[in-house]
This record gives sequence, C-alpha cells and structure tokens, in this order.
Amino acid sequence: MARFKHTDNSQGQFMVINLNKQLILGSFEWTINYLINEMDLSLFEQNYHNDTKGAAAYSPKVLIKSILYCYSKGIISSRRIENACKENIIVKALAEDTEPDHDTIATFISSNSEAVKDLFTQVLLKCTELKLITGEMFAIDGCKLPSNASKEWSGKLSDLQKKKADLEKLLRRIFFQHQELDKDEKAGKKLEAFRKTLGDEDERRERHIKRIEKKIQKIDTFLAAAAPKLGMSGTEVQTNITDPQSAKIKSAHGYIQGYNGIGIADSSSQVIVSAQAIGSGAEGGCLPEMLDTLETNMKVITGKKKPLKKSLVLGDTGYFSEENLQEAEKRKIAVLIPDPQFRKRDPGFDDRKKYKDTNVKKYFGIEDFKYNKNEDSYTCPAGKTLSYKCDVVFKSRGTWGKQYRMKKSVCSVCPLKGQCINRKTGKGEFRALFVLHQRYEENLSARMKAQIDDPAYRELYSRRMQIIEPVFSNIRYCKGMDRFTYRGLKKVNTQWHLYIIVHNMWKCIKPLSERYGVAG
Repeated sequence: MARFKHTDNSQGQFMVINLNKQLILGSFEWTINYLINEMDLSLFEQNYHNDTKGAAAYSPKVLIKSILYCYSKGIISSRRIENACKENIIVKALAEDTEPDHDTIATFISSNSEAVKDLFTQVLLKCTELKLITGEMFAIDGCKLPSNASKEWSGKLSDLQKKKADLEKLLRRIFFQHQELDKDEKAGKKLEAFRKTLGDEDERRERHIKRIEKKIQKIDTFLAAAAPKLGMSGTEVQTNITDPQSAKIKSAHGYIQGYNGIGIADSSSQVIVSAQAIGSGAEGGCLPEMLDTLETNMKVITGKKKPLKKSLVLGDTGYFSEENLQEAEKRKIAVLIPDPQFRKRDPGFDDRKKYKDTNVKKYFGIEDFKYNKNEDSYTCPAGKTLSYKCDVVFKSRGTWGKQYRMKKSVCSVCPLKGQCINRKTGKGEFRALFVLHQRYEENLSARMKAQIDDPAYRELYSRRMQIIEPVFSNIRYCKGMDRFTYRGLKKVNTQWHLYIIVHNMWKCIKPLSERYGVAG
C-alpha cells in the first residue's frame, strides 16, 4: 500500500515575509508603487486636519496604491478592497501592512475629485516622459457603464406618480383580499392548513405590505422636492430616484441605468489624454468641453502654447453637428467627424445588403425645392407653391428657422406625393418644408461631407476604432472595471478618472521595465 508524507494544517507557523520583495520589477504592482512614489500627493493631504490633535490617518500614498491595484483586478467595491488589504499579500505590500476599512476607502475616493484629476495629469506627464504620447492623432468615444442605481426607479415625474398610484392600488387590493379571506370561514380553514406547511403567512404578508409602503414613501419623498429633469432638447427626460444625475442609456446589451465615460486617446500608445463622465447617452454635446480639456492637458504635458496645431481628432457620427464643427474651427483644432449617411456614399459598401440601393433617392429634399425671393415661398417639384407659415425654434439645435406649407387638398391629389411625403411621420398628407436660419458664414457640415468622401480621409478615419475601442475593452473586459459603484456625477467622474489612471499606468509597464533592464 502506498505511503504518503504526513500533513497537518492545524499547526501554527511563523512565516518570514518581506513585503517589498512581493513587488517584482516589471509587474503592474511594481509600476504602481514606482509611479505613486514619484508623484506629488500634496492635494490629497489638504483634506487632513490632524496636525495637533486627532488620530493618525492612513497615508494617501498607501490608499491610492491599494485602490489602483484592486481596480486593475476588478475589485471595485470598497468592502472588497478592505478584504483584499487583509488577505492579499500584494495589496498588503502596497498598503505597507495597513488595513484601512471600507468607510475610509469610500470617503477617500469621494472627497478627492480635484486631487484625482491632478494625479491623472501627473500620470500623463510620466507617459510623455516615457514617449507614449505623440499628439499627432486622437480618437474620442464613450463607454456606457451601469451605475449604483436601478432602472426600476427611473421615469419622468408623471411616470413616477403613476407608479405610486399603482402601488397604492396594489396595497388596497391586498387589504381587500385579506378582509374577504377573514370573512370566509372555509377559506380561512384552508389558509390555516397551508400555514402549517408554508410557515407563518401573516408574517410574510406583513413583510410584503411593508415593502410596498416603503416604496410609496420613497417615491413621495422624491416627488416632494423634485423638479422635471430637462434634456439637451429642453424637454423633460427620465430621472432616477436613487441617482437623479444618472441616465437611462441604450447600450450594446440593452438599456442600462448609468453614466457615459468619455475618453480621448492618443494614437501612439492608446493613452487616454482627456476624460469625463456624463449622465447622458448622447455624447455629441460634450465635444467642445472635451476639446478644451484635451488642449489644456496637452499644454501642460508638452509646454507648447498651441499643442494641437498639427493634430487631428477623430470622432464617430454621434459627434457630427454644425455646432461641434464650428466649435472645433473656432479652437483651430482639425477634426474628422463623418455624417451619419457617409457609409451609404462609400463605394466599398455597395455590395453590402445593409447599404444596397441606398443611393437611390426615396424622398425629395430641400435642394429639390426652388426658392422665390420676392414672394418668400418655395416651388415644389410638381410646380406648386409652398407659402410661408410661421417661424420655428429648434431647441435641440439651438437655432431657428421658417416653415413653409402646402395645402392638404393640393398634396392629396399630387402624382409625386409618394416621393414627397413620408407616411411614417404621421403628420398628415401635406408637405411642410423647414428651412433653418444660417447661423454661420460657412457651412462646415457640407465641407466635412465632401472631406469624408475623399479616399485619403476615409483611410484616416478607419484608424479611429483601432485607437479608442481597445481602450474600453481593456477597461471593461480585461481589468473588470465594468460599472460605477458611486452615485452622483462628481463621484462617478472621480471613479472614471481612476479607471483611466489604471489604464494609463498599465501602458507604462513596458517602457519602465526596459529602462530598468527587464524584458518587456
């Protein structure tokens, strides 16, 4: 019979562990330790006021190292980070054998928004020193992540009022059903028999009623102080009781309640140079602010007055608008943002079913209507006249225009109405023509359409996905930073910057390893 060595795991042991030797040169933990030791953390220290009295605090250096490493492993809740500081030897080494509790960790992150942004800039300076940023080409995009809020509590104020009414109706129905059961002796006996097998029915009922009452109270409290949440178009959009600054966003995996993390990546090594979280699924409105942040950060890390003079910023069709193009022109920043229909004009997509026959014009456009300056009217392709009706304000575009309308009796018998009236709109069988007021001297949208149709620019634009998409794959899939654990735009924005810092520090592993003689 085989013999095996005796084992006994009940025996206590004293193990000698050198925490510094756990941080192996060339690893991510070593990179974090090295970079944070090089950083100026004085902004973090401004929150401490225990110079003469009070208990000693955990060092910001220790906390930030532990948080960044845990984030890189997908450990993003403060309670799990607390456990890692007690159980994970690498985290213990980075935390210098301290064990901060979850409340300390959560408070540290949520109360240091400006300090985290400053740390983000310092990491960019180190990336520049390691020649990871060239500033020649950038790509912008958004990453939609769920937040610490439920879709159940989303809706317009009228939706929430209806939800409250439905819950109250459900509560009344429960009370009525149980009153009827109490009156019915036979049903009462059956209920007693079920109680013996299923447990205390009265207790379960009480818990159910309390849950419903708690929900009603939650909605009541919110509605008492809430005002309608307005979207970019100026109309009311859905809000959320738990986190009003979050949004119901359509993502690749359905609708989520969360935030949109925007990033601008450099083409050289995919380092994120500008970052911001927004509580909206639409990204186009944040382009001017992102360009401002990009220019500011590039000035800091390059020392140049005009760091984007020879740069190109690539954006997808969600950023295409006359306002965005004009803002980029005003800042003297070259952008390449195609219009939503550019694929339909691309000869390379002629054989695709999705884009087949899309070059065939289905409906008449404004270019098919002739303007009569003296009468302030338009002549349609059928030779009929559309008269001026009224001025129209387009809040979503921040502009105004004129509406010209044809009589319904004329349109209803027109032989060309199949090419003129879009039945899907359900506006009736008459043609209304909207003519926008020309706000700018030059129509940059038309210029951009001509530009993107150039094969050379199409080739440039094809690099956009190669630059920015792998960044979000790394953050979400490889690192496991796939949701926000905080509520409120300010705190979420801080956490988004920490996610980006983890990504950017990861890019520093290879050049730092090569500098210190370790193969990348």
